[in-house]
Amino acid sequence: METKHIRISDYNYPLPDERIAKFPLAQRDQSKLLTYNHGRVGEDTFQNLPNYLPTGALMVFNNTKVIQARLHFRKLDANGLPHGALIEVFLLEPALPADYEQMFQVHDKCSWLCLVGNLKKWKEGPLVREIAVNGEVVKLTAVRKEMHGTSHWIDFEWDNTRVSFAEILESVGELPIPPYLNRETQESDKVTYQTVYSKIKGSVAAPTAGLHFTPRVLRALDDAGIDREEVTLHVGAGTFKPVKSEEIADHEMHTEYICVHRQTLVKLLNHHCQAIAVGTTSVRTLESLFYMGVKTLHQPDISESDLHVNQWEPYESDMNEVSAQQAIQALLDWLDRNGLPALHSSTQIIIAPGYDYKIVKVLITNFHQPQSTLLLLVSAFVHGDWHTIYDYALSHDFRFLSYGDSSLIIP
Repeated sequence: METKHIRISDYNYPLPDERIAKFPLAQRDQSKLLTYNHGRVGEDTFQNLPNYLPTGALMVFNNTKVIQARLHFRKLDANGLPHGALIEVFLLEPALPADYEQMFQVHDKCSWLCLVGNLKKWKEGPLVREIAVNGEVVKLTAVRKEMHGTSHWIDFEWDNTRVSFAEILESVGELPIPPYLNRETQESDKVTYQTVYSKIKGSVAAPTAGLHFTPRVLRALDDAGIDREEVTLHVGAGTFKPVKSEEIADHEMHTEYICVHRQTLVKLLNHHCQAIAVGTTSVRTLESLFYMGVKTLHQPDISESDLHVNQWEPYESDMNEVSAQQAIQALLDWLDRNGLPALHSSTQIIIAPGYDYKIVKVLITNFHQPQSTLLLLVSAFVHGDWHTIYDYALSHDFRFLSYGDSSLIIP
């Protein structure tokens, strides 16, 4: 069957609510690890992960950091006091400045594309909130502008130029835990819903395969001769977007922003462009690099923004005529021609059965929702044998989704 005509109903399975882990284990690396090795299934504890990996392999992590992206305001009443309806503003992606790093450093105003909760109560006018940041009172104002697709353009301003937007979010933002947890964010989530190696602020959802790693496991990987490298993909709220169409041809993938440094491309080449991906976000980043490299081969003067990988590009025959080494070398050459130390671009890639993996040879990932694009990605990786993995996990008391257990998949 052609990939576009895959029916999402074929990727359903029963997931009782009690199998969804509402909280993580007290010790991250004591989670269960399902092992799938060429069709053979077993289980172990995550701290023993290095025992299953070949010496000299390259493991790639997503070092994005989840931001406290939920902001709450009260509508002003007739007296100009914040006693009205509660409005939630959920930051999706920066609009002005559009660069994540610049965004968190601004000290007076900025704009974001956002979702708005209780929108019917915010018909017009600004939202205003007085907040305390570093012991100083700051007046934060939000003004809703035009729609951008399903998102709202919202301008933020504040009256204290000594305070950055990053500091505002740290002070009054709320961490956006996944909606399927069906609970309020707790103080502990600020730690447990971040990987121990998170560095670059920008995600509104964690790269959850990485939540199992501890300093102890990372040291064990080093001791086992596993080479480690990091990329950045900022996970958007679209990662939770359900597939509502019967066929995936009618599902629009969300855009995600990536940053990959030159040294990472060199490291990939040194490892024959073969990698162990920690999580589906690392998969989407690594596999997108291949298609970006092909574009630079076809268009040596292509702009950085035009390197964006569209949803269905990987399924076009002329995109698959070069080797991974040729593609990554071409991308490295393009960076050097343009004097760039890192690639900043975006991807909308959808990976589903029929996709031919170019770089990722081993996958570490959690157990995903039924009828999700992430389950399609796993199915593509194991050539359709996803039921073997999920049937075992369901019958052997594995915990599912973001705070659940993990799997090591060698197809």
